[in-house]
Amino acid sequence: MRNVALDGLDRLPRAVLPIGTDYPPGLLLDWHEHRRAQFLHGATGVMVVDTAEGTWTVPPRRAVLIPAATRHRVRMLGVSTLSLYVEPDAVPWWPGVCTVVDVPPLLRELLLAAVEFEPEYDLSGRDGQVVALLLHEIAALTPLPFHLGMPASPALAALCRAYLAEPDVAVTNARWAREAALSERALTRRFREQTGESPAGWRSRARLLAALPLLRSGTVTEVAGLLGYASPAAFTAAFTRTFGSPPSRFRGR
Repeated sequence: MRNVALDGLDRLPRAVLPIGTDYPPGLLLDWHEHRRAQFLHGATGVMVVDTAEGTWTVPPRRAVLIPAATRHRVRMLGVSTLSLYVEPDAVPWWPGVCTVVDVPPLLRELLLAAVEFEPEYDLSGRDGQVVALLLHEIAALTPLPFHLGMPASPALAALCRAYLAEPDVAVTNARWAREAALSERALTRRFREQTGESPAGWRSRARLLAALPLLRSGTVTEVAGLLGYASPAAFTAAFTRTFGSPPSRFRGR
């Protein structure tokens, strides 16, 4: 099924509904939730998924697992998606929070086949076997570190959301402390309690995640300069240390 709305299909007697969708560049799917769990694969482009708990940046050829009834929004940057909408009781192993995963070639080919199924595909034939294999493959995937936790405090979360909208290397703990009406020490303590990392470490990861959409059209040197790194080598070292692959692997894909 391609470019069809989930609403009219949600109650079909199928544990998994595969749907492929093409989105215009820069589209924001505003806050919403699904009754089913969702496997959302960006066949092209980059997606940024927000929930109250954090933000997940999904590079090309990766996917995000979204738990059932999770309120979220998705920014689509040149994205064509392959989605599976899954009844929660069919996947008791589904993660409790959004999770970014790789999409190996076999899984991608299975997804491409599944989105061509009819809405009430044959459960006992080839189609049903493809869907069963899809769930086996997804269950074996390993989480990738393309996420940022969000503080529970509304004031701290507002600082983080503003930074994600415009990452700036010049922002300091002192500035955040002033804006939150806290001492620097109190800011750091509360931030660590709520996210598990320091404000400076969080901002560093946010800047690196901001590189992923930029690398679609910019060179490593250009992106390093835009994000305030002293040199392309410094940017490459930080990116590789955080994500396990150099930024060149994400260029123009």
